[in-house]
Amino acid sequence: MIDFYYWPTPNGWKVAILLEELGTDYKLIPLNISKGDQFTPEFLAISPNNRMPAIVDHGTEGDPVSVFESGAIMHYLARKTGRFIPTDPVGEKEVLEWLFWQTGNQGPMAGQLSHFVNYAPEDVPYAKTRYLNEYDRCVSVLERRLEGREWIVGDSYTIADMICWPWVLIAKPLGALLEAYPNVSRWRAAIKDRPAVQRAVDLGKEFRRSAPPDDAERKILFTQSGASVKR
Repeated sequence: MIDFYYWPTPNGWKVAILLEELGTDYKLIPLNISKGDQFTPEFLAISPNNRMPAIVDHGTEGDPVSVFESGAIMHYLARKTGRFIPTDPVGEKEVLEWLFWQTGNQGPMAGQLSHFVNYAPEDVPYAKTRYLNEYDRCVSVLERRLEGREWIVGDSYTIADMICWPWVLIAKPLGALLEAYPNVSRWRAAIKDRPAVQRAVDLGKEFRRSAPPDDAERKILFTQSGASVKR
């Protein structure tokens, strides 16, 4: 059994997709990031960065194992189960390259674009242009990678596809267009059609935000600094 600490965002969808594809038994533990649930001492012990997703794996021989950060979680589960990751060193190396690319490039750029499109209290044209261009550049990187291939790594669907897909799914709400990227559009549609992916995206949909954050929520979400970190 896995405890899955989750809030319905693209970062949460990544791990939810893998859990659903694996058919793993898990217990969903929603933490409302707008209310500050992620800052409890109990969660800090699991996720030192106070961010989701995170898991605690109880299916171990010794003590339960906690894992934080989406890329680390997905690599841990794929290696443990022997699924959705190549078994040869070169194939695994390629998957890891794309996991690091997503968490170091696509994810942060898309997240900043989402902030300035959806949450900034005032319009900041420079920031929108900056991050939209970076988002578009990342989509172009995927377009080139998918030329002549069905999946990002090798001939099989892997955690590389799962981790890169959620931020591509929501391209339109971010103000980006995929018409110029036929390989990405085909890949996006193929993953979207998978039943496990559909279940993952629907997970916790009752918790999704239906209104902009109020002042109290905005303070929790967007004003954290070094002074906020418990020592």
